[in-house]
Amino acid sequence: MSDCYIGVDVGGTKVAVAVLADGELGRRSMKATEAADADSLIDEICALVDSVISPEVRAVGVGVPSVVDFEAGRIRTSVNVSLADLPLRDVLAERIGLPVFIDNDATVAALAEAAPTGEVEVDNLVMFTVGTGVGGGIVIGGRAYRGASGAAAELGHTIVAADLEGGAPEAGAFPQRGSLESMAAGRALDHLAAAAAERDPESALGRLRAGGTEVDGHHAVEAAKDGDEVAIGLLGMLGERLGIGIANMINALDPDVVAIGGGVSTAGDLLLEPARRAASAYVLPGVGTKTEIRLSRHGPTAGVLGAAILAKQELTRREEGR
Repeated sequence: MSDCYIGVDVGGTKVAVAVLADGELGRRSMKATEAADADSLIDEICALVDSVISPEVRAVGVGVPSVVDFEAGRIRTSVNVSLADLPLRDVLAERIGLPVFIDNDATVAALAEAAPTGEVEVDNLVMFTVGTGVGGGIVIGGRAYRGASGAAAELGHTIVAADLEGGAPEAGAFPQRGSLESMAAGRALDHLAAAAAERDPESALGRLRAGGTEVDGHHAVEAAKDGDEVAIGLLGMLGERLGIGIANMINALDPDVVAIGGGVSTAGDLLLEPARRAASAYVLPGVGTKTEIRLSRHGPTAGVLGAAILAKQELTRREEGR
């Protein structure tokens, strides 16, 4: 029988799960999360794992939108989920009865994007996941880069729009004002869409609002795909903001690939092309000459695929180390 690995992708609004067997990812199951506390969220994760577990499953990988102490399997802090100061790896392993490995959700998505395929192998990659928040993952030399304490790479919390005229502004709550997450995440698009609906009553978003719909970023993406100019402008603005963050990472790391994933990336070229234009304007000439800026190859499955790859890699490494 084939060895199988379960991948779990925990987001701010949903939890998804899928099984990786013989290099093929099975159907993704997803549940909107209503968890108000850590215990409830853990229950939701375990219930989804139980729904796909089988005797062939050898390990479980979990991607979470959190600052993770990878070696300890511990959640330090989170912004969009109710997890903090928690030994999540050990808690889940005890509940599930299998080896469990925990990492940042964008890091596991980066592992999926850099995994060898029939295409050219990617050695150095930066991943931006644009969903409820903005996550980041870095692969260097084919291995996930986790930094000195296992907590890299929180790219959404890099500052892209601070007013430094009078020195550093007073810090506030996370995401900080001027951070990439505050400017380019799905929640930022929600605010942009709601404001545009009020400002432009004749637009597609304005008509939705007039009909009693609470307009958000999902409506903006759909309206933009349908050709509404106001919504297209919002995606362009979000893409340009993201492009500044991309430029910073290209200037710092000169990667082979910058991949954009997460729920907002379903906007496709409406997000990608403005991001490319802005990034190219802010990358130092001579840097990033080989960098490809593209959408995630795996789309919404990158998180579960990367989590399953994490489980396979880390279980293999553990066994080889014996």
